[in-house]
Amino acid sequence: MSPRPRRRRQRGPQLDSGAGTAQIDEMIAPPSSAVATATEAVHPVLQALLSRPYPAVMGVLNVTPDSFSDGGRFIAPDRALAQARRMIDDGADIIDIGAESTRPYGGARPVSAEQEMERLRPVLTDIVSLGIPVSIDSMKAAVLAFALDCGALIANDVWGLQRDPGMAAVATARNCPVVVMHNRDHVDPGLDIMADLQAFFVRTLDIAARAGMPLGNIVLDPGIGFGKTPEQSMTALARLDELRCFGLPLLVGASRKRFISSVVPSEPQQRLGGSIAAHLVAARRGAGIIRTHDVAETVQALRVTAAIEEKR
Repeated sequence: MSPRPRRRRQRGPQLDSGAGTAQIDEMIAPPSSAVATATEAVHPVLQALLSRPYPAVMGVLNVTPDSFSDGGRFIAPDRALAQARRMIDDGADIIDIGAESTRPYGGARPVSAEQEMERLRPVLTDIVSLGIPVSIDSMKAAVLAFALDCGALIANDVWGLQRDPGMAAVATARNCPVVVMHNRDHVDPGLDIMADLQAFFVRTLDIAARAGMPLGNIVLDPGIGFGKTPEQSMTALARLDELRCFGLPLLVGASRKRFISSVVPSEPQQRLGGSIAAHLVAARRGAGIIRTHDVAETVQALRVTAAIEEKR
């Protein structure tokens, strides 16, 4: 049996039916078979990213008009390409490009797969040519297939394979790494968020297994800010190490999220300090990839922390 994570007494888990989470009797811990087989070969792209003494850094690039932090700044292809180059110069290991805002606090305007591809088409191939792995931030199988055809290497699905039934099949057929993020349609302040995270990932891993996806291709993301109160986002960070029971790499993206403002009132562009603090906690708790808007500062913080820790 897999080790059972530490529990705190809270109101029992309430399933978010819109998110398609798992059944209550699956919420205690991931199946032992999932943990046992998670030692299979890690995808070579992930192996290269996770082999250093500090987390890899994923730089955020939104080619959208309405992202919560930098909407519209990089929708022009020349600006998007310049920003990708800047992030690589600053030390980014991955460029994560998205063409549909998922706005973690609501208000996102859904766009079609065709619109996403239209936004990506002028810039994606050029960004791929810069020479570091590119991930595609999309929940649509058609967009994933298009991006992989353009040379992207990683799928980043903010609904953890639970929205578009074709996502798992495309990712499996193309043998690409997949970041699967926890999400909810509705915030429930009384929810045991750690139990809900585990239930969601059990469901995601079941979908992946039925598609034939190797466990070594999967990265878990707790979805900081998505379908969570600020307190739940902070709990997910504080107890991130409990998700290591799945035996899979962890990615955290706390960059500029609203929970920071619940501690120190601030606008998204004023949350660098809080973002770095959250990411250092995440790294300490086991995150192997950090997703951020502020690449240079995050790289410096992670590498200096690792250098200091080596002297212990």
